[in-house]
Amino acid sequence: MELIHRPRRLRRTDALRRMCRETRMSPDSLIYPIFIDETLSGVRPIPSLPGQNHYGLDSVNQAVEECLAHGVTHCMLFGLPGAKDACGSSAWAEKGVIQQAVRAIKSAHPDFYVITDVCLCEYTDHGHCGILHGHEVDNDETLDVLAKVAVSHGLAGADMVAPSDMMDGHVAALRQALDGAGFRHIPIMAYSAKYASAFYGPFRAAAGSAPSFGDRRGYQMDPHNRKEALRECALDAEEGADILMVKPALSYLDVIRECADAFDQPMCAYSVSGEYAMIKAAAAAGLVDERRVMCESAVAVFRAGADMLITYFAKELADAIRQGEIG
Repeated sequence: MELIHRPRRLRRTDALRRMCRETRMSPDSLIYPIFIDETLSGVRPIPSLPGQNHYGLDSVNQAVEECLAHGVTHCMLFGLPGAKDACGSSAWAEKGVIQQAVRAIKSAHPDFYVITDVCLCEYTDHGHCGILHGHEVDNDETLDVLAKVAVSHGLAGADMVAPSDMMDGHVAALRQALDGAGFRHIPIMAYSAKYASAFYGPFRAAAGSAPSFGDRRGYQMDPHNRKEALRECALDAEEGADILMVKPALSYLDVIRECADAFDQPMCAYSVSGEYAMIKAAAAAGLVDERRVMCESAVAVFRAGADMLITYFAKELADAIRQGEIG
């Protein structure tokens, strides 16, 4: 048989496969979530996320140094405050847990890139992402509070803010507030297409942010919807978002692809706690090769069109990239 086209030619050796790869990854594209507990001294393992930890304000730079040792230079901070109330007032306090953590990191590691989560669910005693009137989250009143949170993070030295609340108009509110406070240089990473997903369970246990009643389907997106994600991304882009995001990642690869194709802004994806926990649980049961599944899952997200990935596997992925397993 005379075959002219033999695709296997380009698969014969590792060097050839690496040269011909269509999807490229870099440690610079990985963002590691860090949980800071205001009431904690030292480090405490997170039961719902094997291999992850809560860090006290006295140990937050240990988390940063662990990242740097693996070549990870970007983080996303999530705070567990010492006290909560109905309006989440500690979220914008000058000495709030995130504000103190940012100052501590920037003092010791000024070049380490710190992105802060802007939301209220971890700070309210009811666990919802905004100001309640009865059992309803008041969208517009919440915007005023989120703007205060973002400015407080800017004052503390955050490099980027990431509103995860899913309120209508939140990017415009944050952009106006940040610009008015002299922070025109701070980018906004918008949680543009954040779905009301069952994959968030381990995070809510880790962050103490589960709602005390009801759920968040009134403001997070219906998993059935694809076109709505494009509308949400369009709105955030119009309001001044510098980076768009789809969350979760693996169950929404089609959404990542469409949004990445439709918009010029860089596209972020968040490989959420449930995705991580499933891989860890399957590996612990001896059902899968954890490292290979971790790598393959991450490649899928970048192949779908993501430019950056928030992942609990960031350190291990950076090692795999450096060792030539992926990337």
